[in-house]
Amino acid sequence: MSAFLALEEGYLEKLNHVERKKHLQKIKIVRHLYVKGARSNADICNRFNISSPTSMALLNELMTEGLVEKQGRGESVGGRKPELYGLRNNSLFVLSIEMEKFSTRMAIFDGTNNNITGTHTFPISLSKDLSAIEELYLHASSLVLSAGIDADKLMGIGLSMPGLVSSREGNSYTYLLTGQDETPLQDLLALRFSKPVYIQNDVKSITLAEYRFGAAQGKRDVLVLTLDWGIGLGVIMDGKLRAGTSGFAGEFGHIPFIENGVLCHCGKRGCLETVASGSALARMAREGLQAGQDTLLKALAGPETEKIEPQTIIQAAHEGDQYAINMLAETGRNLGKGIAMLIQLYNPELIIIGGKMAEARQYLTTPIQQSINTYCMTQLREQTEIVLSRLGAQAGILGPVATVMERIFEHRIESTK
Repeated sequence: MSAFLALEEGYLEKLNHVERKKHLQKIKIVRHLYVKGARSNADICNRFNISSPTSMALLNELMTEGLVEKQGRGESVGGRKPELYGLRNNSLFVLSIEMEKFSTRMAIFDGTNNNITGTHTFPISLSKDLSAIEELYLHASSLVLSAGIDADKLMGIGLSMPGLVSSREGNSYTYLLTGQDETPLQDLLALRFSKPVYIQNDVKSITLAEYRFGAAQGKRDVLVLTLDWGIGLGVIMDGKLRAGTSGFAGEFGHIPFIENGVLCHCGKRGCLETVASGSALARMAREGLQAGQDTLLKALAGPETEKIEPQTIIQAAHEGDQYAINMLAETGRNLGKGIAMLIQLYNPELIIIGGKMAEARQYLTTPIQQSINTYCMTQLREQTEIVLSRLGAQAGILGPVATVMERIFEHRIESTK
């Protein structure tokens, strides 16, 4: 097995300066091929400022180690078509775990980001204690076994979850709590799985997915808004995911928005989430139904109006229900006012709107744009494009993959220096 995959304890200490430099170059080449896909020898030479013989020698070693293979020929630029080199199929794998409050999704991806198992949903819910860890391990082990892959080629495990998560510390401060002086959650998981584990907040995880696989590819300054029951914000600035001092940057839904407004679940009153989220939408719908509002929601929601979900309201809007359309418009106007603040703070080139609320499409984006036109400076808003996520629901399961590959390459590069 490739030393790059194993990186066994003490391996780097055995290398002299020249060998460590070569190992670092190989890691960078593998990362480049992972992010960009198959590339020519000339491209690798230019990217890393190395000679053609050096690049070919490194590629040949990576092919011998089973990580890289020839993948056809590229376009000619005035001579023979160059051979392309890419990551070999089944050379490495990542286990992706997306935890939500009441269910958990898992999938295994290969080195070309293909979902080789399909996405499986398990009834594993989040709680304050650590009871879910054993359930996670058992279901994950079963998935790896059923996939028939070589477990040694599993590079790492990515886990996303809602709430306050510090990926730097490897701890969650909302769920799966370990205690202040105890082993961090990330380390506990790594011990149980006997693999590197990287945890991340769900919105930041989705933001990385958009940056690596979605509409944010090739962009430098991007905001990703996820709209569901709550509001999440991920920030890419200068091509880097921004986490903040404690790792909690992006709590956009809890900025003060309405003076003496509705009590938010965070404990404050009048947060943006109380007027511009799925929770706010459901509350407005319940209040309207209780007041006798004539709406299609009566039939769609049935007798249990207390359990009405944002998706029901979105469905009603798509079926032409004016009350549902008006509620979405109010939600969009409030959200757009908040987004106008973000544009003036960050001056992004792109804002991606995702999450289940994005299914409302024009019923949400039109009032958002109208609010931005009203509240944002012309010079800033004209430089910002607003799009709906093209990854959709797949962003959630792709996010942990991006987290693992991002962190594992960083770790190997830092360890080799």
